[in-house]
Amino acid sequence: MGADVVWPDAAVCAASFSFDVDGEAAAIAADPATARSMSAMSHQAYGPLVGVARLLDILDHRRVRSTFFVPGATADRYPGVVRDIAAAGHEIAHHGYHHVTPTTLSPAEQAEQLDRGSDTLEQLTGLRPVGYRAPMWDLSWEMPGLLAERGFQYDSSLMDGDVPYALATRSERPGRAPLIEIPIQWALDDWEQYCYLPGVTELGPIQTPEHAVALWRSELDGMRRFGGCWVLTNHPFLSGRPGRAAALDALIAEVLELPDVWVAPLADIADRVRGSVGAPRAVAPIPSSMLRTAPRED
Repeated sequence: MGADVVWPDAAVCAASFSFDVDGEAAAIAADPATARSMSAMSHQAYGPLVGVARLLDILDHRRVRSTFFVPGATADRYPGVVRDIAAAGHEIAHHGYHHVTPTTLSPAEQAEQLDRGSDTLEQLTGLRPVGYRAPMWDLSWEMPGLLAERGFQYDSSLMDGDVPYALATRSERPGRAPLIEIPIQWALDDWEQYCYLPGVTELGPIQTPEHAVALWRSELDGMRRFGGCWVLTNHPFLSGRPGRAAALDALIAEVLELPDVWVAPLADIADRVRGSVGAPRAVAPIPSSMLRTAPRED
């Protein structure tokens, strides 16, 4: 399995169904001009207006608790949706405020996005979020330290492992629980399968649910063989649509039938591994010697 993580009930693999409730914020952050397009905004609004409710019904029927990452701006625009997610018993985690990628911001601006988003979610749910996922999975080198300073328990933005691990930060303090990194992967994201929004993201042909589920299932089979933590990321404006939601429902049912897989929200996974992940892993920023700053003269 790697590390010394022991999953409940002798499972060989952990699994989590997570959701990024981007709403309009993701498109606007990618290109502010999309805010002028009623059509583009309706494409994104489908998530909070329709997709979230459908997905909540599926999760309730399957008795699965999940993690929903919500940008603060989306929460401010759709407070009732956030309250519905919390009332259904799911974890609500941090996804920035404006869905702006941290790598484009100064440390002070990153801190402002963190604090503003946390304040918004706490006002709506009564709970300060303990989990974070960088918008567009674009984590900055400063962000882990900012998260640790604010008492976050885990991040789920990096791709350098199969098993959750403790991530070293610049804010290590005696007695403070380590920041747990729960790895993700592009292959386990519905954005690459379904998302097409002219001028914002045009990755290629929109895939069928059968194609997407086959890919996700293959990754789960690999995690079950080699041991790990399978984290699926879905967006309500994409996987909340009828055919895709039906396929996701069938996949959830299939995963729940596997006796060697433990299904849980990300906060529960972080709690489970915290005492067994060993010393925090230090990841050094890329040195200047690795950067090609000018053409080489022969």
